[in-house]
Amino acid sequence: MTNRSYAILGTGAIGGYYGARLQQAGCEVHFLLRSDYEWVRAQGLKIESVRGDFVLPTVQAYRNVAQMPVCDVVVVALKSTQNYVLPQLLPPLLKPTTTVLLLQNGLGAEAQLAAWVPNHAVVGGLCFICANKVGPGQIRHLDYEAIALAAYRDGHEPAGVTAPMSAIAADFTQAGVEVRLRDDLLAVRWEKLAWNIPFNGLSVILDATTAAMMASAAIRELAKLLMQEVVAGAASCDRTLDPNLIPRMLEHTAQMRPYLTSMKLDYHARRPLEVEGIFGAPLRMAAAHGLALPRIQTLYHQLQFLDQQNRAAE
Repeated sequence: MTNRSYAILGTGAIGGYYGARLQQAGCEVHFLLRSDYEWVRAQGLKIESVRGDFVLPTVQAYRNVAQMPVCDVVVVALKSTQNYVLPQLLPPLLKPTTTVLLLQNGLGAEAQLAAWVPNHAVVGGLCFICANKVGPGQIRHLDYEAIALAAYRDGHEPAGVTAPMSAIAADFTQAGVEVRLRDDLLAVRWEKLAWNIPFNGLSVILDATTAAMMASAAIRELAKLLMQEVVAGAASCDRTLDPNLIPRMLEHTAQMRPYLTSMKLDYHARRPLEVEGIFGAPLRMAAAHGLALPRIQTLYHQLQFLDQQNRAAE
């Protein structure tokens, strides 16, 4: 097992699950926590997984990055709505060779991250997983878990498979997580949006699980039309997505266990929704290339309204 060390910023469903897998496999992992700090310090992390439940009774947990050591890899698993705190969180964790791995939905965050850590490798990680945080220090993993990794390069140029990507991939593979190495971050970001835009957005607007949406011929057709707009958005940026992407994603979604998306759970909890990262950023990127995406634009405006109303009610 590697001697690389990992800092996890955001010990929710994503950071908690993948961080726990890395520690279970023998990696040195440091977790930044907020409300769960006392619980996790006392009880550890509990993972309920389709691959087998396990508990890490002792984890290296911290309230403040100032107390954490510098690490070889900093995993940013915060929601994109919290990225404004990263200029304060990242510097204490960095050494000259640190790689920053962004496990987030949406588009464009790597460019902002690279501006904050200009002398460090930035890798985007796209998580194809159904997992929820169900209690303090408790993650429930329902289905899938693969990660696609792609390196960021200025101007969203394809960067190929880099040494930092390969090193991270080796650790995740040792932890039993399937890793897909990709040479074009922008293309894989658009691919992930083909699922996130229809199903995250519609789950909130329709108040529905993935199973309920897929059981409706009308909503399945709407999801397909939204996916087609995502493919068109990618094409406007000179990225051609796999022609089998849409039927494959629809079929995988139909086979999922009934699942509340992360955006739906955020809406229930009255947390800010990742509207800008998942909807606003791709709309603006496509518009900059001369393309309007009217169905996605409609979801964007609806979600802006619901998000504002939801948080005002709190």
